[in-house]
Amino acid sequence: MYTTDHTNQIASYTAKLLRDRFGKGPESIYVSVNDQCITLHLRNFIGPVEQFLLNQKEEQVFRYTRELMMQSLLPELTAYLEREMDIRLDDLYYDWGLHDASGIIVGLFADHSHISEIYNGRDEIHNQIHRVTSIVQKRPDKVYSWWVNPKTLVVIREGLLILIEKEMIQLGYDEVLRTTKRKLEKRYFEEETAISAAVGRKLTELYVDWDFERDKSVIVCLFQD
Repeated sequence: MYTTDHTNQIASYTAKLLRDRFGKGPESIYVSVNDQCITLHLRNFIGPVEQFLLNQKEEQVFRYTRELMMQSLLPELTAYLEREMDIRLDDLYYDWGLHDASGIIVGLFADHSHISEIYNGRDEIHNQIHRVTSIVQKRPDKVYSWWVNPKTLVVIREGLLILIEKEMIQLGYDEVLRTTKRKLEKRYFEEETAISAAVGRKLTELYVDWDFERDKSVIVCLFQD
């Protein structure tokens, strides 16, 4: 059982890591833990140089820079969670909301279940996830989901890459693929789904990331209270 003290410690440590790497930490980090995963929601996390890049329409450079920083940061965060909190992770995912300088970090526990939680609107959400994923790549082999807290829904997709994507990854174009897929999938999820209607609450943010080696993807949906 993780208390408020535990989540505050995790938030404080993560904020320090981000300040050390980026020169500026987020305004706040909200940490949630359940039996399946840990999520860290970052607010107002962007520095002057990054803002300049976005103002100059250099989103690719912005994402590449953050990618390099996160690659050095995540192993330290993983080690801290295991050493200090006895949290053993299977993998870490992250994404950024560029329009509002927000971000998410999601760590799946090593023993997380591959079975969905039962909740109102689950089947409709899964159907919509299957449909949109089928449009932009292929129908996932498996979709499962759970609520981390009353505002945060995590959806996992497995087995969704198509052959040309796998070939691009083999050729070293994984970051180009990741950036392209993020923009494409987010647009389709915003335009072609009714996730808000399925759960009866307004969707405020949607984040997406992939583990290409495992052919696995995490979607995080944030809702208003």
